[in-house]
Amino acid sequence: MIAFLINHKTLCLIFIIYIFVISLISIIFTMYDKLAAKHHRYRVPEATLMALSALGGSVAMYITMRLIRHKTLHYKFMFGIPAIIVVQVAIIILIVCKLNGVF
Repeated sequence: MIAFLINHKTLCLIFIIYIFVISLISIIFTMYDKLAAKHHRYRVPEATLMALSALGGSVAMYITMRLIRHKTLHYKFMFGIPAIIVVQVAIIILIVCKLNGVF
């Protein structure tokens, strides 16, 4: 309902800010988990990392994991996160097409 009161430009800005924030949180959690693993401290649950990815931090998390070599041997992450990215891109394409009257 509120979306009808806000123009597309404002929605795009809100979306970009959201993706930036969730990506930053995903990077922080991933890096913390890597440090915790090295120092035998409390780890971030895998479900939390996957949830952050599903909430929009998938690209940032995947890049971070590859850069710091964290969870790169876990199929859940190396195949699951790219699968989430594909789904998220498909959803974005559908939304953009819908907003532009393609269907």
